[in-house]
Amino acid sequence: MQRRPVLAIDIGGTKTLSALVDGDRVVAQRRVETAREGGPQAWLDAVAASIADWSGRYAAAGIAVTGRIAGGRWSALNPAILPVPDGYPLVEVLTERLKVPVTAVNDAQAAAWGEYRFGAGQGTDMVFLTVSTGVGGGFVLGGRLLTGRSGLAGHVGQILTDLSAGEQRLEDIAAGSALARSAAGSGRWSGPPALLAAARGGDPEAEALVDGAVRPLVRAARTLQMLIDPDCFVIGGGLGLAEGFLDRLRRQAAGLPPHYRPEFRAAALGAEAGLIGVADLVDL
Repeated sequence: MQRRPVLAIDIGGTKTLSALVDGDRVVAQRRVETAREGGPQAWLDAVAASIADWSGRYAAAGIAVTGRIAGGRWSALNPAILPVPDGYPLVEVLTERLKVPVTAVNDAQAAAWGEYRFGAGQGTDMVFLTVSTGVGGGFVLGGRLLTGRSGLAGHVGQILTDLSAGEQRLEDIAAGSALARSAAGSGRWSGPPALLAAARGGDPEAEALVDGAVRPLVRAARTLQMLIDPDCFVIGGGLGLAEGFLDRLRRQAAGLPPHYRPEFRAAALGAEAGLIGVADLVDL
């Protein structure tokens, strides 16, 4: 009998993707916007409505979410990205709703596993960095996805960068949300896409604002290179994969000594990395 696909769900700060996944292949996909203030129940309601016609097409489900997963419970690490109540029983609620076994993991950890298994990090010790609304990460070392004692492993966006600024986190200055604030504050650009386009065109102010996000990412990668010495850093996310952004990361890193210069690679699976990764982590 042919194996049924896995239902994979990826809830991020701006969008929620649902897909039927068979190995490294997305068979079908749906997208809904994440209504930030709606809360987990509303987000799951939107998912259920969008995939109602998929009933019976999957035997198990995996869900990847921004924030921390521990013991099947979901908590926010940065409520500004998505205001998740502490300890929301995600696996329990979704299992009851879908009537199939459910596996839950952080979205960047899921994407890290997807890129390790099927994408740009195959067969390597790797760090995945997603640069999107926030900054997330995942480590795969020795063929094993690291989640840590309480699900915190790989949360690179929570690295503190400047204690004098009130426990400023990496994602406070290096994520898409930070560039959105920069664009708005300048009064010249409507948002990150316009700001990035201006930077590509050589506008000095735009370049300075974009490099203000790039530099702390490179510093964080250099620190991680010295700590765990991975073979590569795979870069994903809407901002991370935006035209010209990876080139800026590489240029910023070019002056570092070769033995601890991070190798940056573009994620091969794009926005589907988390879906494919969490589906592969489901124990069928």
